[in-house]
Amino acid sequence: MEYGLVLRWLVAYAVLAGLGRVVAARLLSTLPGRGVGFGLPTALVIVGTTAYWVGHLTFGPAALAASVAVLVALALVAGLDRDALRDRRLRLAAGVRPGRRSVEAAAVFVVAFGALVVVRAVDPAVYPVGGEKFLDFGLLKALDRAGSLPPEDMWFAGEPVRYYYGGHLVTALLADLTATPTRYAYNLSLAGFYATLVTAAYGLAGAVAHERAGSWRAAGLAAAFFVGVASNLVTAGRLLVGWLPGSLRADVVRAVAARTRYSADTVGGSVDTFSYWTASRVVPGTINEFPLFAWLNGDLHAHMMGTPFLLLAAALAFALYRTPPGDLWRRRRLAFLALPLLAGFQTVVDTWSVPSVFGLLFLAAALGPSDPWPILSRRLAAWRRDRSTGPLADELAHLGGALAVAGVAGVLGGVLSLPFLLGAGSGREVALLDAAERSSLPALLLVHGAFVVTFLAYLLDRLSVDRVVAPLVGLGALGLLAATANLAVALLAGPLLVLGWAACRTDRPVGFETVLIVAGAGLVGLVELVYVVEQAGPLRMNTVFKTYMQVWVLWGVAAGVALPAFARWVGGVSVPGTRSRWLRAGLAVAVVAATVPYAGLALSAHFAPGGEPTLDATAFVEREHPEEAAAIAYVDDLSGRPTLLSAPATSRYPGPGGDAPAPPGMYSWDSSPAASLTGVPTVAGWHHEVGYRGREPYLSRVRGVDDAYTGSPERTVDVLEAYGVDYVWVGPAERARYGPVAFDGVDGLTPVFENEAVTIYRVDDPQVDG
Repeated sequence: MEYGLVLRWLVAYAVLAGLGRVVAARLLSTLPGRGVGFGLPTALVIVGTTAYWVGHLTFGPAALAASVAVLVALALVAGLDRDALRDRRLRLAAGVRPGRRSVEAAAVFVVAFGALVVVRAVDPAVYPVGGEKFLDFGLLKALDRAGSLPPEDMWFAGEPVRYYYGGHLVTALLADLTATPTRYAYNLSLAGFYATLVTAAYGLAGAVAHERAGSWRAAGLAAAFFVGVASNLVTAGRLLVGWLPGSLRADVVRAVAARTRYSADTVGGSVDTFSYWTASRVVPGTINEFPLFAWLNGDLHAHMMGTPFLLLAAALAFALYRTPPGDLWRRRRLAFLALPLLAGFQTVVDTWSVPSVFGLLFLAAALGPSDPWPILSRRLAAWRRDRSTGPLADELAHLGGALAVAGVAGVLGGVLSLPFLLGAGSGREVALLDAAERSSLPALLLVHGAFVVTFLAYLLDRLSVDRVVAPLVGLGALGLLAATANLAVALLAGPLLVLGWAACRTDRPVGFETVLIVAGAGLVGLVELVYVVEQAGPLRMNTVFKTYMQVWVLWGVAAGVALPAFARWVGGVSVPGTRSRWLRAGLAVAVVAATVPYAGLALSAHFAPGGEPTLDATAFVEREHPEEAAAIAYVDDLSGRPTLLSAPATSRYPGPGGDAPAPPGMYSWDSSPAASLTGVPTVAGWHHEVGYRGREPYLSRVRGVDDAYTGSPERTVDVLEAYGVDYVWVGPAERARYGPVAFDGVDGLTPVFENEAVTIYRVDDPQVDG
């Protein structure tokens, strides 16, 4: 186990968090705790943004030095600001102890980081099976070789990456900062992003609860649990089904299997058949991940690395929500500077979550107590007030102002995102989802049920009887809609939208947690209506996949505030009446008990007896593929960015000899291992490239690669020259796809590595023999 590296990364994270904390305290100065838990996300945004822009000129030590210098400079400016010094004196005079919440947040980070390090140490490998670790590790290696940004695509030689690689960029910077080889940086960064997310959840939930005289610690720890440990209801549901009487059990099994992605055997299976994978595949045709599954599975994927920055966006929206109406400079700085800058970076990290950044801004302005129009113009706000015609008109005007603020911020963020979108984005469109493809109510409840129960109990508890009448009318309309339009989500997300909005429009018995509830409900409802048309997955698979992680994170924080508040664990307030106290506590216990079994079963299976713990992501190569390991090491030692020719991973597409998919296929060891584990680009790698570049550009390369291995000497030479190939790889995958490979009749191919499994040829002025 590499304990020295673990300590080195903890020190690096502490230094970055300390510098970022100063900047976050200025941005989030209106929040309780002044941005506790957001020091590291803030620092990573500053470092990543600077390195991204400098990296287009030169990427490496210069970009790292520039990013650290900008972070230090901003920390100095923020820390020595006159307002910051005055606020510090006032807090000291008021007896506020500096740093107590920061110490608590640091403890949460260390515990979460250490826990994930232990999890990864027993299964650190970047296996291609069951995920996209080859993609993630390949991006890290490509960045390690890059002289400038964007890096060259390791699966499409000669062209830049067309994928959001901002999180991998941050990992590469941290690896350089700590002098850590990529094979260790992969897992240390994975643990760091997990800990950053859990700590941000702790800080945001604590601040939201504290605003309403709640317990910071109770809300923060509850949010850390829901975001970092809890799961959906699939595992608890399977356990419950197992306890039912025989006939009832059979009926329930059939009903659930008919409305979810599961077979009857899966629904009725015993604990002995448990798989950590099952709970992430509930709604047919989709992926329903939650954080613990994602980090346990171990991909270093964009939708995971973007989550801490999504919570930073939520914190900035909360700061805008709390900022007094008269402090227009601060409100404008948050809306038109901080959030667009964050969105610009988030575009490179996880493009899917950028709309949520501005959605949170819209909801903070729409559901906040202050008129949003002055943020745009005092004169426009005064003109609107003079023409007020009643409550409904005022509400519509308030919504219009919020939409205008979010729209202007969105334009600014779009301008900052444009260079990446023009270089890496591909033409996609939004389409309406057919009614037959929508999720069933049982499937939705299995995924979101714990949150929905918590939020309904909380919101109804906050609304008195007279305030519930109008929302009930809206709920009746939603029920009619659900019944007539096959829109089951109206019964699940609809009540949260209606009750949440109603609660925010009364005498404000709720706080920013309701903004997060409404945001999550809106996202859940949205993916039942529309989806992004793309080739990365069938129909709406990728849309739900990337959106549901955002929902979980936002709702996890909201549940951290709502559940303790509902159970009256806040501020030492007791619940009147013994029965009420037990009912409230019983609900809280039931929600936790229903969401924790997955963690117990998944982690106990994960820690089955194994070998010596390590964080080396590529140690499995030497152990499981020793002959190819030596050849991969040879390629890894090549300097610069030479081009490799190897068999494409085209599991969906026909090979040169017929209609059946030809080996190698995706998600297998033989799918471009040399390129994926070294960053040396191959002419055509995984068929993921179809989603990035289109079907025909990728298949054109596939046909060219096939011709190079099986065609005439003239055609082989043409392909080698067309793609500037420097090395040719002939291994098990190539022989499985093409049979014996000899390149007879071609001069200029010199074997430079050869063993029983792999032969590597260097290409020197290829030409036809004779």
